[in-house]
Amino acid sequence: MDDEKYELDGLRKMDPQALTWIHQRYYPEVYRYVLYRVSDDHVAEDITSEVFLRLLEALKSKKGPLTSLRGWLLGTTAHLVDDHFRKRYAHPGEMLTEDIYTDEGDPANLVEENEGIRALRKALMQLTNEQQHVLALRFGNGYSLEQVALIMKKNVNAVKALQFRAVTTLRHRMENKNQ
Repeated sequence: MDDEKYELDGLRKMDPQALTWIHQRYYPEVYRYVLYRVSDDHVAEDITSEVFLRLLEALKSKKGPLTSLRGWLLGTTAHLVDDHFRKRYAHPGEMLTEDIYTDEGDPANLVEENEGIRALRKALMQLTNEQQHVLALRFGNGYSLEQVALIMKKNVNAVKALQFRAVTTLRHRMENKNQ
């Protein structure tokens, strides 16, 4: 709690040391969350950078986080990821990856793995934003149920139920895909 008070005080004062500390502390968490949701390193870097730019803009306009810096950062991150997908679906296009052109392993296995990953990503994208958010926090960042509840401003039982529904829906979609 003292760290969070220090961070919030440093933010309000625009203290360079506090800003550096916050960036170093939270960048990996935000990046992991984004990467879990978008599965693209370059997009994850761009969105993560945008989160910290938004933080600075919010501080300049006196609209920054009041009580929970982590909650503010991850909430902003979730909104930016959702915006990314809205834009992407407005202008769909298949992105080619370089993964398939590796000399390692059997090409048939690589194709099968890539198809499985693609199917999982597609199934994840069919979940609600809230379900994607809870899975990214729980499994992408490894947060506890209590931490996710604080970030999402829900009680622990609501997070458990949301996670259960998300995992059940994913399992059902993946099983139907394989039949």
